[in-house]
Amino acid sequence: MSLHPDQQRALDYLRRKGTEAPLDMLRAKVTEGLRRFEERLRTVPEELRARRPAPGKWSVHEVVDHLVATNRPALEELRSLLSGRRPESGPIPAGLTSADPFARSWSEAVADLEEAHRQFLALLDAASEDADLTVRAPLVMVVKVDGKPVEWSEELDWKMYAAALRAHTLEHLAQVERTLAAVQPSVRH
Repeated sequence: MSLHPDQQRALDYLRRKGTEAPLDMLRAKVTEGLRRFEERLRTVPEELRARRPAPGKWSVHEVVDHLVATNRPALEELRSLLSGRRPESGPIPAGLTSADPFARSWSEAVADLEEAHRQFLALLDAASEDADLTVRAPLVMVVKVDGKPVEWSEELDWKMYAAALRAHTLEHLAQVERTLAAVQPSVRH
C-alpha cells in the first residue's frame, strides 16, 4: 500500500525529528511539548473542563483522559524499545479512553498525566544515542487527508516513537485550544 503524500510527510517528519535528530535535541523538544501541555492545563477554568464543544466531541477532561489512557501503554512500549525488545502488545488504538473518563477527578487525571510525562522524560534522560534503532514497534498514525482523518499503523524506532509522543501531545494541545474556544461563553460588552 502506498501512502498519500500527507501520510508520507508525517512519517518523514518523525524520521527527521526522531531517528535523525541528536538525542539532546529530541529530549529538549519532547520536554518542551509536554511542559506546554501541562502549563495549558493549569489555566483551564473549572467550569469549562467537562464541556464538550459539540455532540461526539471530547471535552478537555476527556482529552486528558485519552492521553493518560494512551501514555500508560506507550511507556511500556518505549521502555521495551529502549531495552532492545519489540513490545509484546499491539499498537495502541487511536481513540483509546478509559471506560469512564470522568471517574477520576480533574486533579487526579492531570496528576496521572504529569506522572506519565515524568516517566517518559526519565526514560529519555536514561537513553543513549547508541540505543538500537533497528527494533521497532507498531504505532497507529492519524493524519488528515483531504480534511478527513486517516489511520494506519507504522513501525517506529524508539526515537521516532518519542517524536510521535511529542506530536501526539501537541496535536491534543491544539484540540484543547479549539475546544476551549468553542465552549467559552462569548464576552459581552
